[in-house]
Amino acid sequence: MKKILVANRGEIAMRVMRTCKEMGIKTVAVYSGADRNAPHVFYADEAVCLGPAPSNQSYLLGDKIIEVSKELGVEGIHPGYGFLSENAGFAKAVTDAGITFIGPKPHAIELMGSKLAAKETVKAYNIPMVPGTDEAITDIEAAKKIAEGIGFPILIKASAGGGGKGMRVVENIEEFESQMDRAISEALSSFGDGSVFIEKFVTSPRHIEIQVLADTHGNVIHLFERECSIQRRHQKVIEEAPSVVLTPELRAEMGACAVNVAKSCDYVGAGTVEFLLDENKNFYFLEMNTRLQVEHPVSELITGVDLVRQQILVARGEVLKIQQEDLKIQGHALELRVYAEDPSTGFLPSIGKLLTYQLPKGIGVRVDDGFREGMDIPIYYDPMIAKLITYGKDREEAIGRMLRAIKEYQIDGPSTTLPFGTYVLQHDAFVSGDFDTNFVKNHFDPTKLNQYDEQEAQLAAQLAIFLQSSSQQNPSQSGSSTDVAQSKWKLRKYN
Repeated sequence: MKKILVANRGEIAMRVMRTCKEMGIKTVAVYSGADRNAPHVFYADEAVCLGPAPSNQSYLLGDKIIEVSKELGVEGIHPGYGFLSENAGFAKAVTDAGITFIGPKPHAIELMGSKLAAKETVKAYNIPMVPGTDEAITDIEAAKKIAEGIGFPILIKASAGGGGKGMRVVENIEEFESQMDRAISEALSSFGDGSVFIEKFVTSPRHIEIQVLADTHGNVIHLFERECSIQRRHQKVIEEAPSVVLTPELRAEMGACAVNVAKSCDYVGAGTVEFLLDENKNFYFLEMNTRLQVEHPVSELITGVDLVRQQILVARGEVLKIQQEDLKIQGHALELRVYAEDPSTGFLPSIGKLLTYQLPKGIGVRVDDGFREGMDIPIYYDPMIAKLITYGKDREEAIGRMLRAIKEYQIDGPSTTLPFGTYVLQHDAFVSGDFDTNFVKNHFDPTKLNQYDEQEAQLAAQLAIFLQSSSQQNPSQSGSSTDVAQSKWKLRKYN
């Protein structure tokens, strides 16, 4: 492949294009009216506007993307994540057009896109699964009896989609029907598929996922786990690798299961198998994401493997040169998703102009982003501004670097999740590793978010008093002291 079109925007478009450039591959960017001045548009060798800002008039126009690809002589399409990345129809249309889809085969996307179909597919490999129904619920009364047999609380889940949509926790039989109606309604509006099923609700789970990589020659490996339990609204905010709770034996067992899940659907490329881990370290298959994950950088850092490069090599038909025994965990990595959200108001969106946007730097710090200072955060897409990633020789060093990087990351304009990152990383539960997906519910106190600003303000005030006192005692040095105060002690507000 000498030319690849990246059917996405923002940080993931930049991420894919950087690897393409390293491999000597030309790139084509697509963009909407809202992204006309976005970095990925200027970074690519060629760029084409798909249409107005709404994604259904731009980034979701699969036929137009294929048409552009043909006109420009594109040999491969990388879908990134979101948008068309898990659309089996688009993957098939790309392939039928004689263009390489840099991802799994359409049938694997289709199988794993339905949680019910995925459960049925992996059965032959004895993959552990949460007790529940294997088919979509059609009879409410029969479903009630099943729920009582499983035992409350139970979870009603949409078969299609993800991101916590179409998902309802039911505490007792009295609220079963109302929660069922809500789950079906949300599933229909979000995914166009109202199929739902029920599972036993694991009350204090950790969300552990395994990165897998497979070629077209039957080789499948895993690149260890990612801990993804720090979430809001069932969506991840902080991820790390490796997990602090997995033993080598459990890691190997979960890795083998993930490889079998990939084999069960004849998977090709990079994918992620997600599990729930309960308080007794029993793990259960959750779902498979048939694309590159947002949090893939932490796996890259602990293994030294460029996952985008591997996706492209696999799509070319090359044999995986990495074997399972070649891989070893080296160091520790953390990722904080920097969302344009206000943690103090329940993580509500906080759009606006990036009045100040200065990135942290230094050893062990990586920022994957797709914005520049002065740009607006569009209302039409996911509110993620960037991914802040740190790496250290161990978890303590990675956490220290993340806290330092958060302090250096200057964003004025929209509120962001940076203060939330500081809160989490300094909390005893996170530092000790004793946390689960209920961290926000059990430990997060929004009223304490501003304490770091207040402490910094107090320190600056004390310094100002000291400098004023010094200047009165040494008038000849007053100018230089004032200059120091102005240049080095500018207050910084982490909005």
